[in-house]
Amino acid sequence: MSSQVREDDGTDGNAPSRTDGNAPSRTDGSADGAGDRPRYRREDLARAAGVKVRNLRYYQERGLLPPPRREGRIAWYSADHLTRLRLISDLLGRGYTVNGIAELLHAWEAGGGLSQLLGFERAMTRDWVHEEPVTMSLAELRELFGPAGTAEDTRRAAELGYVRIDGDRVTHRSRRLLEATLTLVRQGVPLAEILDAGDFVQTQAAAVADRFVGLFRRHVIGPDGLERLSATQLDHVSDAVAALRPVAGEVVASEFARAMARRVEAEVAELLRKDA
Repeated sequence: MSSQVREDDGTDGNAPSRTDGNAPSRTDGSADGAGDRPRYRREDLARAAGVKVRNLRYYQERGLLPPPRREGRIAWYSADHLTRLRLISDLLGRGYTVNGIAELLHAWEAGGGLSQLLGFERAMTRDWVHEEPVTMSLAELRELFGPAGTAEDTRRAAELGYVRIDGDRVTHRSRRLLEATLTLVRQGVPLAEILDAGDFVQTQAAAVADRFVGLFRRHVIGPDGLERLSATQLDHVSDAVAALRPVAGEVVASEFARAMARRVEAEVAELLRKDA
């Protein structure tokens, strides 16, 4: 889903959506006119890349980041800006200085290798998450959850990254997760306990992701990292990532299903023993 937000006037370009109180409202963004490529305002670009806005400005001033495309007072950043920011963050994390990164980027650009490296980064990071965000007013959110949802629950959901609050508007990052949460709440499960479970799942999911990435880094990329990989080897790694995506998801889903089956069977057996 593409993201459309304005740089200078602070609006998101969407008319307020309505809900009937039973289902989340739908909010659509727009692309930048070249196919279906998303575009971002400065704050949203920084958030997506995990950097501070002032760092984004600094990178731009130092020539590490190309200027945005402007439409009047509105400055638009593209998916290529996001890719470049992630690459800069990765290089900083590996010990490069800002000056060193600038020299490296300049050398890659002069040698024509930057486009391939950026393409490699896009291939590595894209298509892992397919979620539809949902935007509504805080009043609509309260109407959805009723007395089961409190201001503290909303604050906790924001801390866990499930929602983003902007004034009196709130965006949940996943329609599927929102609908699953509503289902549990309507079955009588307290929202605070659902958020506790979500916190636990996030921790476990991060551990599983670390294990998969560690295996991939050791056995597919190799100990030398990316610096010494040839163009053919970069293509091989990209193909391996494409193969990993469905495998990783299927392994986790299969193991979780088996674990749930065993746990539910044990619970049912225990209930039957108590009733006997």
